[in-house]
Amino acid sequence: MIKSKNLEGTQAVTANRLRDGAVVFLTATGTWSRHINDSAIARTADEAAALLAIGTQAAADRVVVEPYLFEVTAEGGAIQPVSTRERIRAFGPSVEEQRPLETAS
Repeated sequence: MIKSKNLEGTQAVTANRLRDGAVVFLTATGTWSRHINDSAIARTADEAAALLAIGTQAAADRVVVEPYLFEVTAEGGAIQPVSTRERIRAFGPSVEEQRPLETAS
């Protein structure tokens, strides 16, 4: 299923790579990258629809699973997801690794 809540605003396309499940981002050359800063950015509804069409074809070709648009900010050369969910997908868990508590013996 292809998801898209809205085709307005600055957006990029993400999916999961079929062969290993990695989070990937659609690039301007139509390839997929694990780095969000490689993402192609859509600034209009037409650009967003075109990027999503590329993602949809990649899903049909069994390269990725579930491509969808998500909102980003793209200022100063860095692409940042707007939602917490997408920040976690792009950058990993939002909590520090917890060490087990040491017990006194």
